[in-house]
Amino acid sequence: MSAVQNTKLGIWLMIFTTLVFAVQDGLSRHLAGSYNVWMVVMLRYWFFAAFVIALVSRAPGGIRAAVRARMPKVQILRGVLLALEICVMVLGFVALGLVESHAVFATYPLLIAALSGPILGESVGWRRWLAIGVGFVGVLVILQPGFGVFRIEALIPLAAATMFALYGLLTRYVAREDAAMVSFFWTGTTGAVVMTAVGIWHWEPMSAPDMGWMALLCCTAALSHWCLIRAYEVAEASAIQPLAYLQLPFAAMIGLFVFGESLRVNVAIGAGIVVAAGLFTLWRQHVKSRREA
Repeated sequence: MSAVQNTKLGIWLMIFTTLVFAVQDGLSRHLAGSYNVWMVVMLRYWFFAAFVIALVSRAPGGIRAAVRARMPKVQILRGVLLALEICVMVLGFVALGLVESHAVFATYPLLIAALSGPILGESVGWRRWLAIGVGFVGVLVILQPGFGVFRIEALIPLAAATMFALYGLLTRYVAREDAAMVSFFWTGTTGAVVMTAVGIWHWEPMSAPDMGWMALLCCTAALSHWCLIRAYEVAEASAIQPLAYLQLPFAAMIGLFVFGESLRVNVAIGAGIVVAAGLFTLWRQHVKSRREA
């Protein structure tokens, strides 16, 4: 897709996208606290798949072109990974809350940098390895192993971050052969199929107010992805990718003021270390890309 470059618009779209993602996480936390996670994610994916199909059908070549993936097995694996990652992360919201879950999940860019070598064959310099090490020191500060009883729930968002990092790397891998709309189509439809196969067995009635919250969750899922697509259309990834970290403070504010969560000092310090390390790895990737160009 081609669009006129407008970095300022891309920045504002990315900021709005992270805000919508945070609201989406708050809605998921609320619904998953009362209903089965599999069902909640399944309903979300039904709407998301319908949105994807509608969007792809308007793209050049339509659905027929989107179906013809050159790497269908990898595309299916991507879709399954993302669907399961969402389920795991929502479980983390319920078990740990938004604040601590997002503080740990912020490690995913570091995991992408660490795994880009063995999976994509990219070289990772000593500066980025140092940043990765520093980032995981931040995770240890958040989790505080050795201080009191270690909460096994803390591993849930770390597992989600690992799954999302693998999804991101596979997305970069298939981008070598498949267009963005092809990947987008396979992500939505594969996820919907997988979640239906699992979630349909966990169906339970939903109250009228919660049906309204579920509808809002579905709408935010479509809106956030549309804004994200538009942001990457009008601005370079290197200019807007660091803004993805804004989801952490947005989600933290929802957790603090809506759900009454607390912000422990070690979580704030650890999250700051993780974000700083992640921003450094993004900057080093940008420098490397410019040199190669």
